[in-house]
Amino acid sequence: MKKVGTALLAAALLGATMAGCSSGGNKESGGSGEPKVGVAIYKFDDTFMTGVRNSIEKNASGIAKVDIVDSQNSQPTQNDKIDLFLTKKTNSLIINPVDRTAAGVIIDKAKGKDTPVVFLNREPLPEDMKKWDKVYYVGAKAEESGTLSGQIIVDYWKANPTADKNGDGVLQYVMLKGEPGHQDAELRTQYSVQAVEDAGIKVEKVAEDTAMWDRVKGQEKMAAFLAANGDKIEAVFANNDDMALGAIEALKASGYFAGDKFMPVVGVDATAPALQALEQGTMLGTVLNDAENQGKAAVTLASLLAKGSEINKDSVGFEITDNQYVWIPYQKVTKDNAADFK
Repeated sequence: MKKVGTALLAAALLGATMAGCSSGGNKESGGSGEPKVGVAIYKFDDTFMTGVRNSIEKNASGIAKVDIVDSQNSQPTQNDKIDLFLTKKTNSLIINPVDRTAAGVIIDKAKGKDTPVVFLNREPLPEDMKKWDKVYYVGAKAEESGTLSGQIIVDYWKANPTADKNGDGVLQYVMLKGEPGHQDAELRTQYSVQAVEDAGIKVEKVAEDTAMWDRVKGQEKMAAFLAANGDKIEAVFANNDDMALGAIEALKASGYFAGDKFMPVVGVDATAPALQALEQGTMLGTVLNDAENQGKAAVTLASLLAKGSEINKDSVGFEITDNQYVWIPYQKVTKDNAADFK
């Protein structure tokens, strides 16, 4: 009888254990009732996306278990990472796509597994966003950042008559662009120049080239601009801070920021190195691309979608536009208010 009793007790314990393991439905949770969220960043060594990634990790506390992977700036690599997330029955995805035109394929795969997707920072095409009602986008309106960049240059030009070095009444500028075809690069370029023109200032583009969001490439391109047109350049626009900081290094090598030799340089993102450059007086201005709130909105959305919760302003903490978009506003940053953004 003792042996029979022991066997029954063991069977009961095994049954309880199996019941515990099977709880949570078809998809695995991250423990403590928190959903598992797979996050694919286009590349880890991007300064701005590092800030977004840190925000996701911080704001996931208590609401989601996040697994963040590096796509190494390769869409095929990112596709493999996403396939693995879907195979592991991840509850929802946050995707910062390498190639925004690949979003359609990603959505089709996720929809097949009923895994909601939050795209981040690189906006999918409108027709892809319409494929499914469990697809969202978190980002900022690139045209706004371009307009604010241009306004910073306008303020400087109007306050400093000597900014017009050749006295012709025309702002001669160079442009360091981000990745070709990226909506941020195209719109920041267009709207920054348009803001200067809208202020009644004539402009002339001296040179333009892509530096792929990269600081070293920004330095190389700026050095080439200076070698070819050094005396003509009166302002530098850069689509992000890393390229602006690279340009500043090239300008330093040409004797700028010493004595009264100055060149107005404007970037976008308000990264920590850029804020330091503002305080040092080597960068004229930047525009806050709010990494903290982009990361917070993305992981909050992903957590709610994973649990099938209602999505609205109250639940997410951010305004939802057209039922699918969360737009995080930009802010103008100069030396005068840089300390407020540290």
